[in-house]
Amino acid sequence: MFDLDKWQEIFSTIRKNKLRTFLTGFSVAWGIFMLIILLGSGKGLQNGIETQFKQDAVNSIWLFPGQTSVPYKGYTLGRRIRFTNDDFDQVNNKVEDIDHISANFSIRGSGVVSYKNEFGSFDIISIHPDYLFLENAKVKEGRFLNDIDIKKFRKVVSIGPPIVEALFKDKESPIGKYIKVNGIPFKVVGIFEDPNERDMNRIYIPVSTAQKIFNGGNVIHRLSLTTTASVTRSDEMTEQLQADFAKRHHFDVKDKQAIFIRNTLKDFQQFQNLFLGIRIFIWIIGIGTIIAGIVGVSNIMMIVVKERTKEIGIRKAIGATPGSVVGLIMMESIAITAFAGYLGLVLGVGLLELISSNMPGTDFFRNPEADFGVAVSATILLVVSGAIAGLVPATKAARIKPIVALRDE
Repeated sequence: MFDLDKWQEIFSTIRKNKLRTFLTGFSVAWGIFMLIILLGSGKGLQNGIETQFKQDAVNSIWLFPGQTSVPYKGYTLGRRIRFTNDDFDQVNNKVEDIDHISANFSIRGSGVVSYKNEFGSFDIISIHPDYLFLENAKVKEGRFLNDIDIKKFRKVVSIGPPIVEALFKDKESPIGKYIKVNGIPFKVVGIFEDPNERDMNRIYIPVSTAQKIFNGGNVIHRLSLTTTASVTRSDEMTEQLQADFAKRHHFDVKDKQAIFIRNTLKDFQQFQNLFLGIRIFIWIIGIGTIIAGIVGVSNIMMIVVKERTKEIGIRKAIGATPGSVVGLIMMESIAITAFAGYLGLVLGVGLLELISSNMPGTDFFRNPEADFGVAVSATILLVVSGAIAGLVPATKAARIKPIVALRDE
């Protein structure tokens, strides 16, 4: 039950010792403030890194041809490895746990693209239809490339919004229109959007069409896929891919320069583990700072108990129970700690909101914030801290004997 008399007494005591109370509370407020700022900054860093990862599928594996660095069964070192359509078919048909897969045939340089009297220079990317999922892109209008486009070598393209703006000036819909890519007419079948703004300056064409038009034969320059497997299984997949390519292209399976395999699922998990470690480290620092504040509050409450020894003795002499004495001291401790800590919490969250709303997001730092769970945890920590800070002084006060207290000068 709310005891107004006790709270009036607590506030009266605080008012009598304003400077002491301020300095005591400041240490607690500073500890909570720093904890919130550190956690929010860590979250901002994590948001930035995750944004970079999520511009492409985080469960993807990318394979690039390289150059052999060791001789193997009569083959000299320095031999360039070339991927072909057969590699795409072998991986697609024999490797398990593949969700989406695409090959890429690189067209050197930027392509000159035109529509009527409008011209522009953009990246031409030749891919399979599943590349939409590898880039975390989505169809904005029309459709994306499909398997029939690949099989029939269709001259069709899916373009990004910057190309639409540059060539069509928002005067007409590009769907169904023909644009020229390096002088060759292609039909626009769709418009896509990509989370990475730089990747929207692209024109996607079927890989088979690119190989045929640009004299690529059956050569591909990159393989990429997404997987439904776990991190451990994705490691096994990369080992299997390394072994399969080594067998087909005749290089030492241990030669990591022959082909390069990037497992973004593993990389993403490593970053997640890294930030988990950072959060734990920040909590340790923050709690350590708060403990320093608690010790300060506890020492001040010990002084308070000593100053009020005679008063406590009188209380006990007229019938006050040890429990009521303990409750009074602990309530005062919790009041100081909770108010100061809450002030630090509000200031910390306010500063993070100010930074988040006024600082533009960068590639590696974005939207620093302290989520609701952190605020709840910090609030619980405040109450527990106040109780711990007052426990020892309150226990000491409860043990004071009225006779000894009345003799105290």
